[in-house]
Amino acid sequence: MSGTTEPDDEAGKLPVPQDVADAIRTLIRWAGDDPAREGLLDTPKRVARAWAEYCQGYRDDPAHHLTRTFEEVGGYDEIVLLKDIPFQSHCEHHMAPIVGKAAIAYLPYQRVVGISKLARVLHGFAQRLQVQERLTAEVADCIWNHLHPQGVAVVIEAQHGCMTGRGVRVHGVGMTTSRMMGVFREDERSRREVLSLMGY
Repeated sequence: MSGTTEPDDEAGKLPVPQDVADAIRTLIRWAGDDPAREGLLDTPKRVARAWAEYCQGYRDDPAHHLTRTFEEVGGYDEIVLLKDIPFQSHCEHHMAPIVGKAAIAYLPYQRVVGISKLARVLHGFAQRLQVQERLTAEVADCIWNHLHPQGVAVVIEAQHGCMTGRGVRVHGVGMTTSRMMGVFREDERSRREVLSLMGY
């Protein structure tokens, strides 16, 4: 039966379950260090709290950010684009960092959403264990299913720690994924327009 380690005195710290702290100590020991040495004494709690933050997307419903929309847009009926949105995620295969940026666009149909909400949708899905292909699809599908626009385009560029920090150790290599829906998939001119606005 697992208890809970004593929470730090610092305000706002989450209590860390004993079995989680013990698992991190086991990993430190397995990696070749001594979890009892001074510099590592508080590391298990720090790592646990960091992962609670990295994965807070599991406690978030990204679609919730799209519930408040606006119909009064002064007759605006062109592409809405938010680009160069930075994000960090972790790959589900090695739990290594994925660091990148995204461009998210949609062609409204009768209603729009606050522009910051597009970034919140991205971060809601990114703050989970991920693969980039699924992240791209989840962001696009969420916007498509809840805003019901005429089109959605999502392009994500990222570097993967599982390639740069281990394995082939190739640095400076980026991966690009995209998902086009509605008019951006069906109409070549619309697709070219949105990609041009994104800088591609």
